[in-house]
Amino acid sequence: MKYRLIKFLQAVFPFVTVIVLWRLSLAFWNPAGILAIIPIFYCSFVRPVPWFAPFAALFCFLIDYRFDTLVYWTVMYCIFYAVNGFQTVFDLSKADKNALYVFMVFFGVSTLGLLLVGFNISNLMRGAWLFAWVSTLYIPITALIKRVCNDR
Repeated sequence: MKYRLIKFLQAVFPFVTVIVLWRLSLAFWNPAGILAIIPIFYCSFVRPVPWFAPFAALFCFLIDYRFDTLVYWTVMYCIFYAVNGFQTVFDLSKADKNALYVFMVFFGVSTLGLLLVGFNISNLMRGAWLFAWVSTLYIPITALIKRVCNDR
């Protein structure tokens, strides 16, 4: 019984992490729950979790709802999901640092797209801060998921 409970908690941890990070939304540190994009990316592309893709798309939509960006993050996630599905060159599960650099490309391109829509110095500084902050927190959050889920 104890073993089954532990396996269940390990299986639901990525889902719970997304929910918690989305709910802990703060204007400066986690605007619109954007930190939830870290486990969404990690559990969709680097360490694929069964049935996570529909859940991730739903939470990308919820991030859009809070960001007031219509379906921007959802579309970016779906585009990257499609590109990742068609490519056979890179194996993200074997990438260094839990595929940090690939995540930085995904998040950087997405953030740059938002910056170009309403470009001004304030948005540029906010975008740079958001990119640096989310990229910095990628390693500890993915390490926690990896450790709790007993992965490699």
